[in-house]
This record gives sequence, C-alpha cells and structure tokens, in this order.
Amino acid sequence: MAKRIEAKNLNIYYGTFLAVEGVDMEIRPAQVTALIGPSGCGKSTFLRSINRMHEVIPGARVQGRLELDGTDLYGPGVDPVGVRRQVGMVFQRPNPFPTMSIYENVVAGLRLNSQKMRKDALDELVERSLRGANLWNEVKDRLDKPGSGLSGGQQQRLCIARAIAVQPDVLLMDEPCSALDPISTLAIEDLINELKTEYTIVIVTHNMQQAARVSDYTGFFNIEGTGKPGKLVEMAETTAIFSQPKKKATEDYVSGRFG
Repeated sequence: MAKRIEAKNLNIYYGTFLAVEGVDMEIRPAQVTALIGPSGCGKSTFLRSINRMHEVIPGARVQGRLELDGTDLYGPGVDPVGVRRQVGMVFQRPNPFPTMSIYENVVAGLRLNSQKMRKDALDELVERSLRGANLWNEVKDRLDKPGSGLSGGQQQRLCIARAIAVQPDVLLMDEPCSALDPISTLAIEDLINELKTEYTIVIVTHNMQQAARVSDYTGFFNIEGTGKPGKLVEMAETTAIFSQPKKKATEDYVSGRFG
C-alpha cells in the first residue's frame, strides 16, 4: 500500500558537518518523485535518510521530522530495521548476492527478517515478485542458477524483485540506470511506470530526460559551494519544473547552463 512521505525542516548531519539543510517536501503516494541536481548537493543523502540507510555511517544523524503517513520515522523507539522493511532500496549498481541463486536472491529479504513461509508460499512469492519486476519469463527455467550470471539490466530487475518481495510501501532508487545500457534503461523506466500503481517511488537521477520521462513530481537540489549544505531549491510537478520553473537556479540547471 503506497504511503505519503513528508519531510519537515529536515537537517542531515555527518558528525558536525551539515550535509542537507532545511528540507520541506511532500512525496505523494502512488506517484514517482525524481530528485535532480548537481553532484554533491545532498539528493542521495536525503534519499538514504528516508529508510535510515545513511545511519550506517558513524556520526550520521538528522534533526527535524521525516514522516511516513504521519508517523515520524526517527521517533523514539522506532526500529530502523522495521523502517527498511517498509521502505525498500535499489542501488546505483546492481548488487545481487553473488553466491545465491536467483530464487534465493528474491527471498533474501524475508530470510533476513526471519519470516518463515511454506515452500509453496515462497514459490508463489518468488514468481509474483519476478513478474512484478518483469523478469519471470526470462529466468523461470533457471531459478537455481546464480543471480550474478544475469546481464546488468536483468540483475537490476532482480534487485527490484528482491526489494518488492518484502512488500514495502515505498521504493527508493538511487540512480538505478546509471550502470545500464539504453535498452536496459528503457526496461527499468517502463517497470517504474508500472510499479507506481502499488508503491510510492522516489528516484535520484542525473539524467534529466529520465526525470522528465518517468516522474510525476521533481525536486531540484542545489549547493552554493564546497563545504556548504545541499538544499531543496524547488519542487513541483515535473512538467512545471522543466517548462516553467519558478527559480532561476532551477531554470539554469534544467536548461543545461550549469551542473
């Protein structure tokens, strides 16, 4: 069930360094939101804060609120592992577990959460997740073969199948196509379009055309200089960001004058 995410005056720190400052953002359910901006402007840091992945770096912390359907993800007693179950993540480079079969890769998240399921239920889940990732027809006859034997584009779809197998509410994607060829990229973009009916999707991309193609809303992050925090400059419907941005910095970026 897709859920709404809301950041309220969110500051993200690494130790004493303020990496991202003052983000106010509403991410709507069952929509695709793209985060764009130059390198080092905090968009991936913000993305990782949504499922508390940035906390794996010692000294990382947040101030402010980050809510999933009104529940503060950083509230007292909230378990980061539980947050990551609700908020799945797909990384820049496809990262299937190399020693595991395609089948085991899909159910890896369930095993980590020690969810016990009967074999027939697991079989059904694997098929449903691989169908959801548009991969079933390509791999159904070799589920026992290593996931690392697939092509790059197939590996990335396997990682998406692994992420949706635990039935999250939100799917985060950090430049999911940057290591892929154009045909594989198109397959992932088509898949994102299909998945948004069931999930809230947030994607970080350096590819402006991709943001324009796949997203309903776009947030533009920027940074004033080295050592300064990244900030959300503007967020609106994607068509407005690319055709009628309100801020000059946004216009300069999307028209290719900098970045």
